[in-house]
Amino acid sequence: MKYTTEHENTLLDILEQMMPSTSKSKLRKMLTEGRIQVDGEVIHKAKYNVSSQSLVEILDRKKALANTPPPQSRKNSKLNVVWEDEAILVVEKPAGLLSIATDKLEKDTLHSWCVDYVREENEKNWCFIVHRLDRDTSGVMVFARHERHKEYLQSQFSRRSVHRTYHALVEGRPRENHGTSREWLVEDKHLHVKKVKSSFHGAKEAITHWNIEQTTNLLSLLHITIETGRRHQIRMAMKTLGCPVVGDSLHGAESNPLQRICLHASSLEFLHPIDDEPVRFEVPIPNGFQLS
Repeated sequence: MKYTTEHENTLLDILEQMMPSTSKSKLRKMLTEGRIQVDGEVIHKAKYNVSSQSLVEILDRKKALANTPPPQSRKNSKLNVVWEDEAILVVEKPAGLLSIATDKLEKDTLHSWCVDYVREENEKNWCFIVHRLDRDTSGVMVFARHERHKEYLQSQFSRRSVHRTYHALVEGRPRENHGTSREWLVEDKHLHVKKVKSSFHGAKEAITHWNIEQTTNLLSLLHITIETGRRHQIRMAMKTLGCPVVGDSLHGAESNPLQRICLHASSLEFLHPIDDEPVRFEVPIPNGFQLS
């Protein structure tokens, strides 16, 4: 799709004119993927100022991929890198792997993989943990290349301004097609999580929004967004809903056909720590989650 601008405007505003039915999140993802060109140059910034009589072109995924240089060769093939630049490293975490070592000092973690990866370029390089996913959860995570970027990203998480999307395969079917779970959770010294009253000492609010994407009534695929990032938040919400996450025997699941807890972090959207541009990163839903 091509469009010649009549007036000066920001690139995101022009894209909204070109594709009025497409959400801003999807347009930002297209920018991240290198699918937007202005006068033949790939532009990633949503706030990029486009002059009048400029040619804006939206590339299809295959054409954008063909124009993207191959990633730098690294020996560490275990790591699935979604995006990397001088400030952040976005990767896909596999299920069953710790995000970072506990007090048991585990050596094989996603963080250790990322450190090994950046040190292949320069042994002085490092990456910093910004947030975590439970061991049994797969999906997209962002690491910071510098401490100042870590602090800025973590401030976004603490302000609840990071948009996080999950997909969960659950047992049964919720009574409604969509809903919101508001619970108060507390975590003990053994990392066990339980639901409590709001007045309970140390209780933290957990807000989880969900809607049904697919269902067979025996199983349902839910699209989930969270406002808070509590340990086992989604798993506790699904237990309360009466539809535990498949494979999550701790919270009442009776089936485990994929030999894993079927919870996946699908996307992250936040402000890039260098230029405050909104960026969005997605990873595919794992095989076996889809019901059709």
